Amino acid sequence: MLQLFGSGLVSLWLEMAGLQPKPVDALDFFTLNSRPGLVLTPDTHPFAANTVQEYLRQLETTGLVSNAQGIWLQSGPVLLANNQGTEPLPAASITKVATSLAALKTWEPNHQFETLVGATGSINNGVLQGDLVIQGGGDPFFVWEEAIALGNSLNRMGIKQITGNLVISGNFAMNYKTNSLQAGQLLQQALDVTTWSREATTQYLTMPPGTLRPQVVIAGTVQVASLPNPKQILLMRHRSLPLSEILKEMNIYSNNEMSEMLAQNLGGAQVVQSIAATAAGVPPQEIQLINGSGLGVENRISPRAACAMLMAIQRELLPSQLSVADLFPVSGRDRRGTMEARRIPQAAVIKTGTLRDVSALAGVMPTRDRGLVWFAIINRGTNVEGLRTRQDQLLQRLLTQWQAASTTPAAITPRSLNNTPTPLGAASRNEILYGG
Repeated sequence: MLQLFGSGLVSLWLEMAGLQPKPVDALDFFTLNSRPGLVLTPDTHPFAANTVQEYLRQLETTGLVSNAQGIWLQSGPVLLANNQGTEPLPAASITKVATSLAALKTWEPNHQFETLVGATGSINNGVLQGDLVIQGGGDPFFVWEEAIALGNSLNRMGIKQITGNLVISGNFAMNYKTNSLQAGQLLQQALDVTTWSREATTQYLTMPPGTLRPQVVIAGTVQVASLPNPKQILLMRHRSLPLSEILKEMNIYSNNEMSEMLAQNLGGAQVVQSIAATAAGVPPQEIQLINGSGLGVENRISPRAACAMLMAIQRELLPSQLSVADLFPVSGRDRRGTMEARRIPQAAVIKTGTLRDVSALAGVMPTRDRGLVWFAIINRGTNVEGLRTRQDQLLQRLLTQWQAASTTPAAITPRSLNNTPTPLGAASRNEILYGG
């Protein structure tokens, strides 16, 4: 029997796959598979490999060459199928898996980004005699609802007018606008219902019935400061949604702006790729990034690395009783964003990626016979819709053989089913610090 290095890790693999530990005959584990993202042994059953070969032959009939298509299928430590699996290929928004993993290695899943609100003058009879100062803390999901709630909190404090300016400092973005002046102008608009745009009104209508409409009139203009005024009075601390919920929204809609903001907060694309490769246990050359979103064919990830990163995220989330299903779309449950019009097997957790000539799909699929099957499919070709259909059909064909799991395994059951996420615009995330 193979002598395993780190048998606890292999047991975890098998548990994550929904399989019981079995004796495994394979090449030396220490020399080939000492990293957690690498597989232990090839599958002894040819079904998956044969099905993938047929998939590639079908692509060839449309003019697509096999060596431009990357596929990796893995169940626990067992490699089920592989085509160009270790070759870094343009991965489009599969890049967001790397950004998500790097974020989780840097912050806890419940981490909240803080935005501080201060004033440079006294408050009398509803009037702030001075500037309203915003110190951003890198929140990538500060949108209309959050700004409206912040305005309502200012009103509850008795503040209805600002005689000075709205001063923006720090890393502040709003509605995915990272330019401080633009973000500040949007915030100024959100604070005063009389200046709302149609978009602001539309988003307000998604908030709980009875939500107040703020009116904080700012007499001055939006100013940008390199440093916050050290003499300001701290009025309020706004906390973002938890990181896990931010990542879920980012991945459901494949939001490029949010992922870019997170990557910049982490130190840039090179930092993201280094953290992700180390956490996934794959060679550094299998993750090559120029940004955190996946825009551009220069972002290259191997199919093996895509699976390894998803498994690393699963391991990272275990102590918090979360799973990849809490960070990525789940087929049959999340019917919005990138899941629309897809026919992916029920309960599969997925991340899509699309460029003009790239269609990518990575995730994990629960099966009866093979437990959890982690997969990555990276296709090169301009018929993106056709490639998406073929990817869905490949997964369905595999599931026909392996059979669907009778129930969704606990390992990928979203914990949010039992917990109501904190909504956007929740007043409870605005901590009032100034008592007047």
